[in-house]
Amino acid sequence: MRLTDASVAIRPRNAWEAIDLGVLLALRHRGLLMTSWAAISLPVFALLSLLLWERPSWALLLFWLLKPAFERLPLYILSRALFGEVPSLGGSLRAWPRLLRPQLLASLTWRRFSPTRSFELPVQQLEGLTGEAHRQRLAVLGRRNSGSATWLTVIGMHLELALWLGLVGLLYLLLPQGVSLEWDWEQLIFAEQHDGLWLEHLSNLLYALVLVFWEPIYVACGFSLYLNRRTQLEAWDIELAFRRLRQRLTGAAYALLLGAALLLAQPAPPAWAEAPVDPQGPLAERLLQQPLTSKAAHDAIQQLLDQPPFENRKTVTRWRFGADAGDEAAADQGDAALVRWLEWLLELFNGGYLVQALEILLWATLVSLLVLLIWRYRDWLQTFAGRLGLPQRRPTTAPSVLFGLEVSPESLPEDVAGSVERLWDEHPREALGLLYRALLSRLLHDLRLPLKASHTEGEVLALVAGLAQDELHRFSRTLTTCWQDLAYGHRRPPAEMKTELCTAWRRLFPAELPA
Repeated sequence: MRLTDASVAIRPRNAWEAIDLGVLLALRHRGLLMTSWAAISLPVFALLSLLLWERPSWALLLFWLLKPAFERLPLYILSRALFGEVPSLGGSLRAWPRLLRPQLLASLTWRRFSPTRSFELPVQQLEGLTGEAHRQRLAVLGRRNSGSATWLTVIGMHLELALWLGLVGLLYLLLPQGVSLEWDWEQLIFAEQHDGLWLEHLSNLLYALVLVFWEPIYVACGFSLYLNRRTQLEAWDIELAFRRLRQRLTGAAYALLLGAALLLAQPAPPAWAEAPVDPQGPLAERLLQQPLTSKAAHDAIQQLLDQPPFENRKTVTRWRFGADAGDEAAADQGDAALVRWLEWLLELFNGGYLVQALEILLWATLVSLLVLLIWRYRDWLQTFAGRLGLPQRRPTTAPSVLFGLEVSPESLPEDVAGSVERLWDEHPREALGLLYRALLSRLLHDLRLPLKASHTEGEVLALVAGLAQDELHRFSRTLTTCWQDLAYGHRRPPAEMKTELCTAWRRLFPAELPA
């Protein structure tokens, strides 16, 4: 999932604000949620009513017990609609049978009466956790939200009952007056004849219609509580803020590069043309019809100003630092020293010695900064190199235990395949465990595969695939599948797998063949 595609604001909320968000989320997709719920629940209700026509109370009880099976479809729709992938009605109905497979029996039996059912459903369906991992996850998530989830269920039960009783009362008020006077509710409940069965089934139908409206809202509120708790634990709001900041900085960088390229691509502006002389301006010649023209008067005035006492020009070619007029000798000595220092500095520049020294100093500073940055962020660079798949330094010591299995070469028998064949019939778990330990030991010590104690079976297969040995990869995938089916699913592999696996082992590692 991508947090930037979320259709709601990702931020920490209190529990009741998160429940309000669930109501708004359900109202936004109310058409699809109510239609899909009605499409799967009403046919089941009709079938139960037909099969138990003379027992309407049993039909209603069975329909009530099946509510967790129906609640998986609204959660499927909401989990995808939250990130902009609203499924269609047909696609949702086709996905519903697949959603029923995991842990349906637990949902309909001991988990059916859990007051935090709506909060636990996303952990079971979206995260796919079971067993001890499921219990630990619920303990972490429900540390602050279990009370709110319980109150949501209690309030939902009362609201559901109030809506149902209101509709039943409305039905009784809409009955014709003659019929309502002749019938008594106690007689309808305790009567031995079956004249009022249709009325009981009709009231059951009203309960099914109430669930069409209320159950999607209940599931959405539990889902919003789950999202809010994950936002608090995993800091989704901070991650989202950093992603948006990166997007803005990336866009600004592109804009700056584009602006710089446009500035560099612009041609040089044309030289300004000399402005034409205004014939009526101040520089135009005047009094041309008189003996003393304007040009002659200007030249005479300029000659007069160039002569003493108006003109007293003096060219100064030395530095003077506030010396008085009477300190000419001291000023001349200071000027001579400054000139000699400037000449020496010019000689350094002309010879290139100072430039070379500055260049060496700058390069040394740059290299020092780079070394300091690499040392400062060495952990981040190591993680970044690992994500890019760059070669990294192999660990000096190989782990001796993986997945709780001893993988040191000393713990394995000399003939692994023979030992597996002897153990297979009576102790298949020990046989597969021995073969899997031997494979991990070979990968770790012979092929130098960088296995870690934190790796999973899937990550080990990914590393084996990187060795570009097809036969070894097929054998590893088959053995891992058989081991997982037996270790986690308690499904014993077929008998023919013994010969196939042992033959493949001897073909891959022929050094173990007995003499």
